[in-house]
Amino acid sequence: MAYGVKLAPKPITPGLSIKDLVDNHFYSYNAGRLREACQLFARKIAQPDVTIGVTLSGALTPTGLGTAAIVPLIKAGLVDWVVSTGANLYHDMHRSLGFELFGGSPFTDDVALRDQNIIRIYDILFDQKVLLESDDFLRRCIAEPEFQKPMSTAELHYRLGRYTQAREKAIGTDYVSVLTAAYEAGVPLYTSSPGDSTIGMNVAAMALAGNKLRFDVEADVNETTSIVYNAKKHGGKSAVIILGGGSPKNFILQTEPQLQEIMGIAEKGHDYFVQFTDARPDTGGLSGATPSEAMTWGKVDPEQLPDSIVCYVDSTVVLPVLTGYVLESTGNRPLKRLYDQREAMLKELADDYAAVRDQA
Repeated sequence: MAYGVKLAPKPITPGLSIKDLVDNHFYSYNAGRLREACQLFARKIAQPDVTIGVTLSGALTPTGLGTAAIVPLIKAGLVDWVVSTGANLYHDMHRSLGFELFGGSPFTDDVALRDQNIIRIYDILFDQKVLLESDDFLRRCIAEPEFQKPMSTAELHYRLGRYTQAREKAIGTDYVSVLTAAYEAGVPLYTSSPGDSTIGMNVAAMALAGNKLRFDVEADVNETTSIVYNAKKHGGKSAVIILGGGSPKNFILQTEPQLQEIMGIAEKGHDYFVQFTDARPDTGGLSGATPSEAMTWGKVDPEQLPDSIVCYVDSTVVLPVLTGYVLESTGNRPLKRLYDQREAMLKELADDYAAVRDQA
């Protein structure tokens, strides 16, 4: 009787590819879940009819994983929209401006670092001037006339992406930030808590000085919901790849309850759910909530629970492996350029919501 996939271990040899390593040597426990997640992404999620949303939480970009992993996935058409903490997008700008971050030890004298104006993110170190000069760059951008209005965080980040692209070209760096790659590929970047980051802090300070930029959080909710609705209404599927948890996780998942519970539009939930987290479910927090719990809220299609995977592994371990596996296994997909379709998708959602209200 076959109970599952036969475990047939073989000796690891030199020159093994990432795909072979994952397929043939990630046997069980969380290695097994990572294998399943990689295979699900490559075999089902990477199909042209699937709209792929990715969340970023935790300090991923300071490590370099923005340009090393997220950017190649964006360029390959394997990320269609993103919900990120503002911190990940802010810290990703440092290298775009020519600044350096260094790997060090987490076991250090933080008082001594403070005296030397050195900032520490666990084992990543950089000079405080990196923050101050990044803030100056950001303020000079949002002082421009095109920023003098309320806008969704997707529009803010898209406009900032044009400036990071220009700066990267001007200084001749090979570094490509998530902001730049998303701008070039038309991938909308949302921040679920825009005030909770240095970008938001600078926007707030500039507002006191008379700047007209404001975060349109209602637009964020409606635009993200329209992305999922557009995918599902036209015969496609929706996938969410969650790196970490926190506010970005809820924001990407709440698109389905927004349709079903709030707007009264018939829907079943996201089709594919993959999460990489170190959060436990028994503490009751959203970060550790399982796909089956999300299903009770309408966030996940109950018929698709077999295609829902939680892998309890640090995202900094997972992301290089997942990226390497998927890029090795699949070809590029055509870019969906969802940013360019925001107005049309939003109108479609508004029209169908009006029809539901008229029938009530």
